[in-house]
Amino acid sequence: MKFDQVVMVTGASAGLGRAIAHAFARRGARIGLIARNREALEACRNEVQRLGGVGLVLPLDVSDAAAVDAAASQIEDTFGPLDVWVNDAMVSVFSPVHEMKADEYKRVTEVTYLGYVYGTMAALRRMRPRDRGTIIQVGSALSVRSIPLQSAYCAAKHAILGFTDSLRCELYHDHSNVQVSVVQMPAMNTMQFTWVKSRLPKKPQPVPPIFQPEVAAEVVVHAAAAERPRREYWVGSSTVEAILGQMVVPGLLDRYLGKTGFKAQQTDAPDSPDRPNNLWDFVPGEHSAHGPFDDRSHTFSPQVFADLHRGWFIGGGALLLAAGVALASKKK
Repeated sequence: MKFDQVVMVTGASAGLGRAIAHAFARRGARIGLIARNREALEACRNEVQRLGGVGLVLPLDVSDAAAVDAAASQIEDTFGPLDVWVNDAMVSVFSPVHEMKADEYKRVTEVTYLGYVYGTMAALRRMRPRDRGTIIQVGSALSVRSIPLQSAYCAAKHAILGFTDSLRCELYHDHSNVQVSVVQMPAMNTMQFTWVKSRLPKKPQPVPPIFQPEVAAEVVVHAAAAERPRREYWVGSSTVEAILGQMVVPGLLDRYLGKTGFKAQQTDAPDSPDRPNNLWDFVPGEHSAHGPFDDRSHTFSPQVFADLHRGWFIGGGALLLAAGVALASKKK
């Protein structure tokens, strides 16, 4: 599937954001690449162009609302009207609540929550007057079911859902054709775990099962291509289980995660409290879409395949049912 869209991706320097940029590039998109690290964005732009897209490097911090809005003007001046805005940029701190600092909560909120708000506002300023466009919020299973040691991140992801629900109501009220979709993500093999600020004694890791970011990026592109994307997409069976489990047995999950959640988020290797982290400034380097867990990560999700091709399964089921009815009629 090829389509020529103008797309903005925040958090494009590494991890899922970089994989999302790659996925759009394969479809010939013109892509604005936002993150703080110019070197990594330049590397991403080179990859985008090799894959068939065109990239525009926009180094900035998404906690700066004016800079985000200026970037939106720059991409439209360069490529034309925005079709899709993908909010993905984030920072986090792995730490028990009682060891967190007030300024750390503030910083995570400014980037991981307000960065989405500022990106959404910049997109709306341009999409609403044209009555078209799609905004995609990269969510997480943790926006519904929080886990220990990531209170700042989980809270910011919860806030994104509240903000987005309010926005949807307003768009319905205005009879707007601007679309908003949330893609709830599973644990992924990204750079996050090598540069996140952490107070844990051992190196952080995603809670298994772990998926490669390309699995999730394809869902984002699918939503962007839809004329009417779904309200939410759930990526991976673990995301489905976490969200449904929170609906049914939240208290049981509190106790289960209290027992297992600390160990599950750490490898066996000791971590250094002095290693670089990206909370206040980016970690230098070109980086990549993948983190250090390639050998433990899934490149395919049966749940995602079935979800994105549900029409095939419904159609096939209908044909089988019709054939069964016809066969039964003949036997009579």
